Amino acid sequence: MDNYYTEKIAPKNKPESTDTVSPKNNKPAMDEHQNNKAQRDFKERRKNHGSNPAEASNNEVEIIGIRFKDVGKVYYFSPNKIQFKTGEMAIVETARGLECGEIVLSNRMISESNIVSPLKSIMRKATPQDIKQLQDNRIKEKEIMKVFAEKIEFHKLDMKPIDIDCTFDGSKILFYFTSDGRVDFRELVKDLAAIYRTRIELRQIGVRDEAKMLGGLGICGRPFCCSSFLGDFQPVSIKMAKEQSLSLNPTKISGTCGRLMCCLKYEQNCYEDFLRTTPKVGAYVETEEGRGHVEEANLLTGILKIKLDKKPDVPYSVKKEEVKVIKDGQVRISKDEIKALKKLEDN
Repeated sequence: MDNYYTEKIAPKNKPESTDTVSPKNNKPAMDEHQNNKAQRDFKERRKNHGSNPAEASNNEVEIIGIRFKDVGKVYYFSPNKIQFKTGEMAIVETARGLECGEIVLSNRMISESNIVSPLKSIMRKATPQDIKQLQDNRIKEKEIMKVFAEKIEFHKLDMKPIDIDCTFDGSKILFYFTSDGRVDFRELVKDLAAIYRTRIELRQIGVRDEAKMLGGLGICGRPFCCSSFLGDFQPVSIKMAKEQSLSLNPTKISGTCGRLMCCLKYEQNCYEDFLRTTPKVGAYVETEEGRGHVEEANLLTGILKIKLDKKPDVPYSVKKEEVKVIKDGQVRISKDEIKALKKLEDN
């Protein structure tokens, strides 16, 4: 959602090589003309076919990380030869205009090959006056929210006001809302622009973003992950819940926002490792007591419950290390399960 401050961090075009050609394997050294020609040919190949990542420059650049929301993405800037400490505030220029952000990553060096140069530079450290203006903006946002809600009610629009965001320099006000469908808010924008005499932008957000902005407590009793420490939403799927042997009851695997719980992602790598070494439900295995099918598999303990061919009425429990897999099973999700739970994956 927060695409307004993004500083692109991606591999950049590699600088031309400064490698030199030297004698090797006791062969006579190239003369100056041959040496220059070899370098020109090498540069031409690099230009036509692209540079090899392995030949990237090892130069490093200094960066700092800034966050503009209490919990949100971290954006990278050049410190402009200013030394910062974590927790300090700085004034930077973004696509939205001047903004005041918190330093969450102090000065550090990273490889130049990992960024797109040039990075935007910090303008200056925030002064006490800047901090006061930021606080005044927060107070102003609460007052604007009241007006926003009143105007929505006046125009009888099917939308729910969620949050207000004033840019640091006051050049724009962003209004966030949720709605079940499309809303014609042109008259609402006109009213708001007439009141505040600045650029007005309304943005419709999803239920995940709503939960992140408003905050709250999850079923675990702790504050929402998205509003306390998650910078970005991670993709979560029904397959993850199935692989973790969780009940596919929507009330058990969905958060307050009505979507799959973000915490399903946290241990997924571990469960994927367990699945690679544990026979799945439905697998046909051989044990000391004979062959049979796996009816239950506890991924954490490694205990399997086997339905033996010879004794189908007597469950047989055994450790996964004590069986030999003849034909492994698969984690399957039925069409009915997909149909019933698909909406939980939507963002």
